[in-house]
Amino acid sequence: MPKDRRSPGPAPRPVPGGLDEVDRKLVQLLTADGRMANNALAEATGIAPSTCLTRVRSLRERGVIRGFHADVDLGALGQPLQALIAIRIGAHSRDEIDRFRAKVPTLPGVLSLFHVSGANDYLLHVSAATPDALREFVLDHLTADPAVSHAETSLIFEHIRAMPNAHH
Repeated sequence: MPKDRRSPGPAPRPVPGGLDEVDRKLVQLLTADGRMANNALAEATGIAPSTCLTRVRSLRERGVIRGFHADVDLGALGQPLQALIAIRIGAHSRDEIDRFRAKVPTLPGVLSLFHVSGANDYLLHVSAATPDALREFVLDHLTADPAVSHAETSLIFEHIRAMPNAHH
């Protein structure tokens, strides 16, 4: 029996709204490999496969695991250029800000929108096919937007993802 195998009996109940040691291990494993098979997850955490299914389902239902995503090579999709665009909002009405926040994630090439503190209000992560396409995106969708008072584009030369197992 592996040394991290749990003793027989019911699996420990997670703290309501919180995460116990097994939940944290499941999240860590699924962050590293979102396609990891249930049997492998169960083995790695020392719980029964049926308990593992229940645990992962609970993590999804509680919103701890929001989804499983593919890490896509944007270059292979014809979108090799990436940029971060710092945006300052000049709008003073909540309706105008809400309209901007609802619109931006639906725009072509948008990967993420971050609401941030500091001199800028948002950071927008985008991909584009060419520098011209990126410039057109900024002009058509940001500079022309009445809510935007300033947009500053920084090209991303290299994107290095953190290693999920490095965080504890």
